Amino acid sequence: MLLPAGVAVRRTATAGQIVALRGPQARIGDTLGCPPRRRIHRFPPATVQALVEPEDPTQRGALFAGLTELAEEDPLIDLRIDDVEGEAALSLHGEVQKEVVAALLEERYGVRARFSQTSTLCIERVLGTGTSQDLIRQNGNPYLAGIGLRVEAAPDGHGVRFSPGVERGNLPPAFIAATEEGVRNGLRQGLHGWEVTDCTITMTASAYFPRQSKPHQKFDKSISSVAGDFRHLAPVVLMAALREAGTSVCQPIDRFELELPAQANQPVAALLGRLGSVVLDVTASPGYTTLAGHLPSARLPDLASRLPDLTGGEGVLITRFDHYAPATGTTPPSRRRRGPDPADRDEWFREMPR
Repeated sequence: MLLPAGVAVRRTATAGQIVALRGPQARIGDTLGCPPRRRIHRFPPATVQALVEPEDPTQRGALFAGLTELAEEDPLIDLRIDDVEGEAALSLHGEVQKEVVAALLEERYGVRARFSQTSTLCIERVLGTGTSQDLIRQNGNPYLAGIGLRVEAAPDGHGVRFSPGVERGNLPPAFIAATEEGVRNGLRQGLHGWEVTDCTITMTASAYFPRQSKPHQKFDKSISSVAGDFRHLAPVVLMAALREAGTSVCQPIDRFELELPAQANQPVAALLGRLGSVVLDVTASPGYTTLAGHLPSARLPDLASRLPDLTGGEGVLITRFDHYAPATGTTPPSRRRRGPDPADRDEWFREMPR
């Protein structure tokens, strides 16, 4: 059966009847041979991080094992375990998730846990363009790998894109994959310790020693490049490129809707101003006022703790993550780095030997 251009068809559930659709109803997913579009659900990023410790110090191993299993089950739990410091840090979406994790740890694993050092999670965004290159056996490079990288800023929400810009065939695919893995690992802790997002990293140069062996011997790693050489060198080259490009620390911003008695409008508005909020909309109704705007996520606990007194217990606050914005102040907030710092070449080469 031939249909006019621009007409899609949908097969009904009764006797395989075909119905022609025109206009807005003729969607791509309705054409024969095309699967229906799937809904994509995106969860907001975690904006809070807290250290998790067992109340009984002898249960630290059980705590780490339990948290690891929970993180594997739930993609919304971002776990970072520092074996050197003996610390476990969880990235969370709010106080309720703390209670859920604590309850699961006690119920499943018999571990009573407590949370401490709660802080707001920032991100780093690339400001410009930076390049760097490391050659084999140059400037202390102990790896049998040469890498050149270019880091470029990308629009908000772009994510991280890695491009093997070197000519196809110049580098074995396993070495390209190892370089990308090293780059993405390096982006987890930027110049100020926060995760770096929204950027494009392009591989601009590469060098390696092909698979070799000494006479009458098998493969010799000492004179041949391996994937680990590229995986370990990539964060060092990346950090040098990031220093040239520069990064900006951005803090999470929540959108709030606050309903309160009309008589509490002035004191609450003054509090919002001190907390650095931006009021975008004000709606008045008999006896009540509704405020809507943006507020740094780090200031939400201050607002929530003061509202009961200022509103006589009648205030209703609804918040949700909205976007990231550059952090204010002369010194950007930083996070303590976990593990060796690839920005310190001597330390990195010492802690990550070939």
